[in-house]
Amino acid sequence: MRNLITNCSRVIRHAWHFYYALGLVVKVLCGSLGIACLTP
Repeated sequence: MRNLITNCSRVIRHAWHFYYALGLVVKVLCGSLGIACLTP
């Protein structure tokens, strides 16, 4: 049972890192898109 809990928390931590990286990529893309839109 304890192994299951540690396994779950590991999966959650990996998912969190994945979403964090994804958010970072989206921010960077939006930033460069915003700059591209702003520059004539």
